[in-house]
Amino acid sequence: MRAVDIIIKKRDKQALTTEEIRFFIRGFTEGSIPDYQAAAFAMAVLLNGMTAQETTDLTLAMAESGTVLDLSDVVEIAVDKHSSGGVGDKTTLVVLPVVAACGLPCGKMSGRGLGFSGGTLDKMESIPGYNVNLSTEQFKKQLREIGIVLTGQSADLAPADGKLYALRDVTGTVPSIPLIASSIMSKKIAAGANAILLDVKVGLGAFMQTLDEARELADLMTTIGELAGRKVKTLLSDMNQPLGQAVGNALEVREAIQTLHGNGPEDFREHCLHAAAHMLVLGKRAPDLAVARSMAESAIANGAAWQKFRQLVTAQGGDVSFVDMPEKMPQARYIETVPSPETGFVAQIHARLIGEAAVALGAGRVKKGDPIDHAVGFEILHKVGDLVTQGEPLFVIHANTPEALYRARQAVLAAHRFSPSPVARLPLFYS
Repeated sequence: MRAVDIIIKKRDKQALTTEEIRFFIRGFTEGSIPDYQAAAFAMAVLLNGMTAQETTDLTLAMAESGTVLDLSDVVEIAVDKHSSGGVGDKTTLVVLPVVAACGLPCGKMSGRGLGFSGGTLDKMESIPGYNVNLSTEQFKKQLREIGIVLTGQSADLAPADGKLYALRDVTGTVPSIPLIASSIMSKKIAAGANAILLDVKVGLGAFMQTLDEARELADLMTTIGELAGRKVKTLLSDMNQPLGQAVGNALEVREAIQTLHGNGPEDFREHCLHAAAHMLVLGKRAPDLAVARSMAESAIANGAAWQKFRQLVTAQGGDVSFVDMPEKMPQARYIETVPSPETGFVAQIHARLIGEAAVALGAGRVKKGDPIDHAVGFEILHKVGDLVTQGEPLFVIHANTPEALYRARQAVLAAHRFSPSPVARLPLFYS
């Protein structure tokens, strides 16, 4: 077999065999198939798609490119969550401590930012010293001892996905449904999850911009999970506007801290409680969503979730004083509150434009290996449906140069649209 023949076959819209997919992924992992051929393969998949069987074969090939973790000697049931990516989506930082505080151990391997979508690891690295590179042994030891882990993909778990994940970000192949599904599910299978909560984002600031696309992705991941013997629950949630207010790494960590203290934006808090409740049911810690929701609310109210977050930061080498005193977190040189240019109802806050503006500020990566500026970003102060008056604060920019501040002001203003008549609020979840 030759890599070029496999690329040509997919270019010509033909289905690949299990053996061809395994050959390609094995060669890419070992280095005999170079990045440029993997990029061509990814583009062919983006343009021509894959069948459910091809996607399952790709998922399992990537999962089996390294160690497949068995957590049965550590926890009774391994529950994981994954978001398909969005703007202002810092839910993991709240949901994991809440769930762990309710007695359900939760070990999660997260990723970097992809395109306009922020990455959980980039957010956590706003905390000095926080180690996102735990070994498999460290992962299992920490999960056993404190019931919570939030780290990057270790090198021996789904290494093919780690390589392809970084390549997709800089080759315009992020939005491919088979590549998204196989990336997500290969990591979950390799990391030993028995039950998986998938939060599939829908809208302008998501890779899936329509409900039909989101359902296609959700159905595909559910099928992969079932074929691999996992239990999968999928939520379809709105991403037409940013989730919460904060967009940008340190800003999002601060917002998560506020939420763990019982504050934070209402939409973000509600999203986290809903996701946590589903995880508690999946993990058999609650008989139904009503009981699970009450447990999650109590974990925040009594401070147990906050203490679990502190425990997580400390266990992974982070300077806990930065979460105890979030004002110590990285801060931008220029902070400007921008007023509303008119009076009216907020009709749109284009999440994708906000995400792209955050990347332009330095909160994300334009190309592979770019450094992240943890301090920069936005606070989006209103939601679709809000009535605002001219001159009222609309959003806050955190930038490190006057030029970046100016460009960001124009971009975020352009992301807002207004209506003279009332506008319906957006749902948090579709199904």
